[in-house]
Amino acid sequence: MATYVVTGANRGIGLELVRQLAQRGDRVVACCRTADAELNGLDGVRVVEGVDVADADSVAALSQRLADERIDVLVNNAGILEADDLTELDFDAVERQLRVNALGPLRVTKALLDRFARPTKVVIVTSRMGSIADNGSGRMYGYRMSKAAVNAAGRSLARDLAHCDVAVALLHPGFVRTRMTNDQGSVAPADAARGLIARIDELNLDNTGRFLHANGEELPW
Repeated sequence: MATYVVTGANRGIGLELVRQLAQRGDRVVACCRTADAELNGLDGVRVVEGVDVADADSVAALSQRLADERIDVLVNNAGILEADDLTELDFDAVERQLRVNALGPLRVTKALLDRFARPTKVVIVTSRMGSIADNGSGRMYGYRMSKAAVNAAGRSLARDLAHCDVAVALLHPGFVRTRMTNDQGSVAPADAARGLIARIDELNLDNTGRFLHANGEELPW
C-alpha cells in the first residue's frame, strides 16, 4: 500500500484521484483549502484542510502537519484558470495563476522533500496549454505562461532529484469537464483520473521528466 499526497483534492480531478486511489487500497492524504462533504465522506482518506499552495506559511505548516507521513507519491494537482485575451488582460490574474500553477508545485515539492520515502514519485498535473510548440490559438496568457513555467520546473526537478531516487512526471489530463472549465470539455473527471493513475503507475527513473497526455501520448514542449 502506497501513501499518496494529493493537493487540490476537494473537487474535480483531485477528488476523483483521491476516490480511485482510496478505492484500490492506497493510503491517501487529501490536501485542500476547504473540504466539502463529498471529500470528507470518503473512507480511509486523511483530509488536511487549510492548504494554500500559493502561501509560503501554509505550505511550511503542511510539512509540519505531515511529519508522521512517509510519502510514496506526491501529486501536485492544485491549480486555477482565469481566461483572458490581449484586449482585456488582467495582470493581477496572470500573477495569481503563476503563483498557484507554477510556484505552487515547486513550493510544495521542496517543502515535503524530507517526508519522501525513497523511491518516490512526484507528479505535476499540468496542461497541454503549457506547450509552446502546440500553441495554435493564442490567448489565455496567464494560464499558458503558468503551465509552461511549471513544465520547466518539473523538468529541472527530474534532473535534480534523480540521484535521490525520485522520478517526476508532467501530466496533462485532457480537456476535463470540471468547475474550473465551466463544465466544458470532452473528458469526464473519472476518466481523466484513471488515465493519470495509469501514467503514475508506469513512472520510474527510466522515464522521468516526460510531458505526457493521460492517454500516454508524449506532448511537445
